[in-house]
Amino acid sequence: MLVNILKENNVEIRGMRFDPGARTALAFLTLRSDGEREFMFYRNPSADMLLEATELDIALIRQAAVFHFGSISLIAEPSRSAHFAAIQIAKDAGVLLSYDPNLRLPLWPSADAARQGIFSIWDQADIIKVSDDELAFLTKGGDPYSDDVARSVFHSDLKLLLVTEGKNGCRYYTKDFSGKVSGFKVHTVDTTGAGDAFVGGILNQLVPDLSLFQNEKRLREALRFANGCGAIATTERGAIPALPNKGAVLCLIDEAII
Repeated sequence: MLVNILKENNVEIRGMRFDPGARTALAFLTLRSDGEREFMFYRNPSADMLLEATELDIALIRQAAVFHFGSISLIAEPSRSAHFAAIQIAKDAGVLLSYDPNLRLPLWPSADAARQGIFSIWDQADIIKVSDDELAFLTKGGDPYSDDVARSVFHSDLKLLLVTEGKNGCRYYTKDFSGKVSGFKVHTVDTTGAGDAFVGGILNQLVPDLSLFQNEKRLREALRFANGCGAIATTERGAIPALPNKGAVLCLIDEAII
């Protein structure tokens, strides 16, 4: 069913793998009145945890413009080793590495294990996106709205650090400049998938222009587009059904200008 949904949404599935014994993980979420979520997961082990390095589609990874990954596959073996192997394949091929830790604390053995796992591949990434809550967690209570706190996790090879602030937009940091791009006012129903929509938006803008983060004006335009993607994704229930197309995002941007 999930594979068919991906096909219907024009997602490339050549790298998809099935496990003969384990089932697909389930995530249950409850919505608060403000549209924020609380998660509960059923896995142990689920199919994604059992991905092995030998199952990776090496050619598919090598031909990518950007290799994007999270941190959940770092929680247990053998998926942890598969994750490391995939990063190395992409890095050796000169592929741009994009990282959204996407913290889901209930899946980790402890908060310290989560921090250690997330930071284990931190220095590999060219682009990192974290939410304000994740930045506070990773810095053990640091002020997520402080530029100094954000800069404290900026590693020497990082090209772009993005800190999202929900409805308030996002901040960006490169070696040469930093700033903030405001969000859009929308009627929020469900924030599920908003961060993913934001990342999808910025990567959509980055793929045709891999030097995007070197031009602040162009970067700000791309982040405005990404903010629009995230905003629209909150206006409907569910993650995939709420994902906007490009036209809807451009329309939102145009309306905001008017």
